[in-house]
Amino acid sequence: MNAIRPDQIWTSALNDMDVVQRGFDRSKTVRFYDTTLRDGEQSTGVCFSANDKFEIACKLSELGIGRIESGFPRVSAEDTQAVERILKANLKSEIWGFARAVQGDIDAHLELGTEYTLIEITTSDMKMKAFGFTREKVKNSVVNSVKYAKDKGIKRVNFFAVDSTRSDLGFLREIYSAAIEAGADEISVVDTIGACAPETVEWLVREVRSWVGKSVPIHWHGHNDFGLATAAAIAAVRGGADWIQGTINGMGERAGNADICEVALALRFLYNMPVELDLSKAREVSDMVQRHGKYTVDSWKPVVGKYIFTRESGGVASQFHMPSAIEPYSSDILGADRHVALGKKSGLANIKIKLTELGIDAPAEKHAGLLEKVKHLGTVEKRLVTDDEFRAMVAQA
Repeated sequence: MNAIRPDQIWTSALNDMDVVQRGFDRSKTVRFYDTTLRDGEQSTGVCFSANDKFEIACKLSELGIGRIESGFPRVSAEDTQAVERILKANLKSEIWGFARAVQGDIDAHLELGTEYTLIEITTSDMKMKAFGFTREKVKNSVVNSVKYAKDKGIKRVNFFAVDSTRSDLGFLREIYSAAIEAGADEISVVDTIGACAPETVEWLVREVRSWVGKSVPIHWHGHNDFGLATAAAIAAVRGGADWIQGTINGMGERAGNADICEVALALRFLYNMPVELDLSKAREVSDMVQRHGKYTVDSWKPVVGKYIFTRESGGVASQFHMPSAIEPYSSDILGADRHVALGKKSGLANIKIKLTELGIDAPAEKHAGLLEKVKHLGTVEKRLVTDDEFRAMVAQA
């Protein structure tokens, strides 16, 4: 991440209390494993082409993502092409493959030259019942697939226990132990259905750490069904997770995954945790993913929302000259521009600032009349007044 000055952060001093800050290991940097190209594409209605995935992967690497999940080659020929291109791009990020605990999935990655693979299977009784699996079948599949991947030359294997948070803890511990004994280098604690409170996440990650020891990296993978994916990811870090898995813009099944950039922002500025991410590139990456995915995030979405540094309200715009009064951190951190908008809620401060912003003049006695026109148009049309419309109003004033 680019250097950030203390005078660019305007969060509450109450965050400095020991009850907030204790429990985090600040001797290690939190790293991110991005699954936008696989779990993110599982967002209903989203379809990335092979070229889309390649371009997104390149941007993720520029963002500072430690690991990029390239995809699932067995889905289609185009996905195979995407994985192949990403592997050949020599990006700074490690490129990881996704596979079920099935030999064919692993073979597909071996054929392409994937060196790092995440291998998944469900571990909760509920999901095992849905798939028609038994505990014995699951355990055998884990052991056999992990051993196979390692024997065939996969350098690192991450065992991903689907629905970890709703699994019987005795069985979950048994499966993690079996995976590690079979050769798994890392494990993932997975809240597939987004069913855990943050406090539960912290407890569970700490519990899993006590099972696997200090030397096995732990990943946290959470979903946003209760709007708590960012909070849960932070709790996972406090519990001892080394890696946070997530997506750009929080894409994913149902309510989506943890939003990597939101998690990084909160960890860095609220909990003083070092993170491996360049937030100045977050909005650029977000825009690309939205274009390729053919969707638009809310304009008020944290980090990447179009209007998070734009002020329409007159009372707020009157403080625009002092960013710390109306924002929790500097827009410079994200490489974003600050603006005022004109609409129903605007005041005289908006008019003055917008005139300066556009480099046009209007006598002070005309400002009230201009404001009246702005409010009228904004109210009738239920939208913001464009800069060109405002220029026309000034010209006619």
